[in-house]
Amino acid sequence: MKKHFIAIAGNIGVGKSTLATLLSQRLEWEPFLEGVSDNPYLADFYADMEKWSFHSQIFFLARRLRNHRQLLTRPNSVIQDRTVYEDAEIFARNLYLQHLMSERDYATYTDLYRAVTAILPPPNLVIYLRASVPTLVARIQQRGRTFEQQIAEEYLTRLNELYESWYEHFSLCPVLAVPADRLDFVAHSEHFDLIVQKILERLQGKEVVSFD
Repeated sequence: MKKHFIAIAGNIGVGKSTLATLLSQRLEWEPFLEGVSDNPYLADFYADMEKWSFHSQIFFLARRLRNHRQLLTRPNSVIQDRTVYEDAEIFARNLYLQHLMSERDYATYTDLYRAVTAILPPPNLVIYLRASVPTLVARIQQRGRTFEQQIAEEYLTRLNELYESWYEHFSLCPVLAVPADRLDFVAHSEHFDLIVQKILERLQGKEVVSFD
């Protein structure tokens, strides 16, 4: 069986970790789920975002790059929750646009990101879970993580806009966009079956036109 490296992208609360877990169980792919608790800058960042945004994002970038490289060496197919591309092109860019990262720091960060990703082999496929803000809010509330309950809808909206821009311009590997507003792969097994079918078709090189 051919080895695959698949990554899942998408906004907060859209269901990346859940889909990665379900796919790993169905297709016997090794899952690599996101974790943030080990970032030594996180507490400082939340206390003073402007001062610590660069440090925090550099940590996330370094760890994501290391994980990405490790995934490439795994003997079997792997699926990753969140990509290195999102760290830079969504979250770091949002900090810069909100004036929480200086022009100098953002330029340095971006130069490093581009230099490394230029020589880093991309995944075979990125699955982009796209959902409206009301869907994101509902799912965030449903999973009940205390630290997420105060996330503003405005923040999710900005991230969604950056995700859509990233999706339109991303060309390093194929991207399968999944309409997560109408496909609830947790509540409806047939929705999950359809997503699995489209993923396998895309990995076989077939063009997936729609999820109808």
